[in-house]
Amino acid sequence: MQASIAKSNLASGPAAARYFPTLATRPLPADANNGMLMATTLTINGEQTSFDAPAEMPLLWVLRDIIGLTGTKYGCGIAQCGACTVHVDGKPVRSCVLPVGALNGRTITTIEGVAASTAGAKVQKAWLDLEVIQCGYCQSGQIMSAAALLASTPNPDDSDINAAMSGNICRCGTYVRIREAIKLAASGRSS
Repeated sequence: MQASIAKSNLASGPAAARYFPTLATRPLPADANNGMLMATTLTINGEQTSFDAPAEMPLLWVLRDIIGLTGTKYGCGIAQCGACTVHVDGKPVRSCVLPVGALNGRTITTIEGVAASTAGAKVQKAWLDLEVIQCGYCQSGQIMSAAALLASTPNPDDSDINAAMSGNICRCGTYVRIREAIKLAASGRSS
């Protein structure tokens, strides 16, 4: 898969404010259009993907705007809500603050690809069986955190669940159903 974005779209205007919030409040250097894009190759959901993007661009915007994988959501932009959680080399990370320049050659799993793992498939099934989702906005991040938990701790206790899920906010308050779904996925039973 090959994707690219134009340099001129990132140096000024709405894109600059979106991808580089601090650029909106300070003048750009005279050569801001030169050298901003970096060729990057990642393995995303099992597929090697190459694209050009600024090294400072958060992984979230690469996934959504360049690659076209929109399941990972923007929530807060400061890594506090968990809506943007993806796996980098199997570990849950907040993609809204992770610069893509730090990831060349790494393996990324998003909500679109998590079902390829045993833990991810179990979590997604439990989420559906227990009808966890209310509005659904935070759920991709919730599922990604839960799948990472079960991949590393197949039989988590309540303290393991609390620790793994503490950075994920659900404004609808589905925390009880989330916990039940994690326990169901860990048990291997059906509801």
